[in-house]
Amino acid sequence: MRRVPVSVIVVVLLILAFVAGGYAAGKSYQFTGVVKAVDASSLTVEKSAKETWQFELAKDTKGGAPKVGDRVTVYYKMVTTEIEGKPAATATPAKTKK
Repeated sequence: MRRVPVSVIVVVLLILAFVAGGYAAGKSYQFTGVVKAVDASSLTVEKSAKETWQFELAKDTKGGAPKVGDRVTVYYKMVTTEIEGKPAATATPAKTKK
């Protein structure tokens, strides 16, 4: 009799975990600065002399066409396209003197 409410709670917690994961994957960020370069596929925005970012322009990007010199806020999402793994470097054991 008690297993039914516990299983319902477990199912509800799993659903909430999936929903929270979906929101985390859809999180968006923003970057504000002055447009330094624009072409058909990319946009370069400078926030400061030390910080310049380049964004890929997707076909379905909303908003007007920015021009060089315009101050813009770019809204973007971080999406992984590829991961390349390399084994961790192993340290060579030091020789001990006897």
